[in-house]
Amino acid sequence: MIQRYNCIIVEDEPLAAEVLQDYIKQVPFLQLKGVCNDAIFAMEMLQKEPVDLMFLDIHLPKLKGFDFIKTLKQPPHVIITSAYHEYALQGYEYNVVDYLLKPIEFNRFLMAVNKLRQSPVPEIRISSLMQSNDRAHLFFNVSKKKVKVYLDDILYIESLKEYIRIFTSNKTILTKFQLGQIEELLAKNNFLRIHRSFIVAKDKIDAFTATDVEINGKQIPIGRSYKEQVQAMMEKAN
Repeated sequence: MIQRYNCIIVEDEPLAAEVLQDYIKQVPFLQLKGVCNDAIFAMEMLQKEPVDLMFLDIHLPKLKGFDFIKTLKQPPHVIITSAYHEYALQGYEYNVVDYLLKPIEFNRFLMAVNKLRQSPVPEIRISSLMQSNDRAHLFFNVSKKKVKVYLDDILYIESLKEYIRIFTSNKTILTKFQLGQIEELLAKNNFLRIHRSFIVAKDKIDAFTATDVEINGKQIPIGRSYKEQVQAMMEKAN
């Protein structure tokens, strides 16, 4: 028997809500319980209906998405839906399942909801940066423990299908995660996707050519579809 997840949409943009409703109808293990155009309505629905998953927009009237999560003692699983990528780091402070950028493609939506069915569910937690001198860091699941990785220590990240390998200045860790997910998470944090299998820290690049970059003695290839973006970044840095 298929395990079904009761879900609600919390979205004040009618078109965005319609897209999510259509996507949910196409997924057999999702059951839509309602659509709410603000957090107050959603709060009432959570009290009346058993809800496993909430698709939550950030910019809502009356009460913003993150503030809404704070009010819930036992929130359901949350997938953020937003047009603003700059809130991704903040979103993962609340242990969200995923952070989807609008316009949302169906394959990306499916990737997000499938996380609910994975065991164990891939999880990363972002530290809350309360002081200006704190170093941004992530906790990654490695075996049965969570390992702290400082963002400014990361040299590059390699994709290994369902896993990623993170290389830092003093260690290497392997964790179950998708490269596309970590790319969204690290947006605007000194990182650049240069290949379908590699993300690099821009300030750790020691040398580069038209076909690869060198970091800590490692030659990392530049993918064809990424060459223009990498070249533009390098020229801007010079």
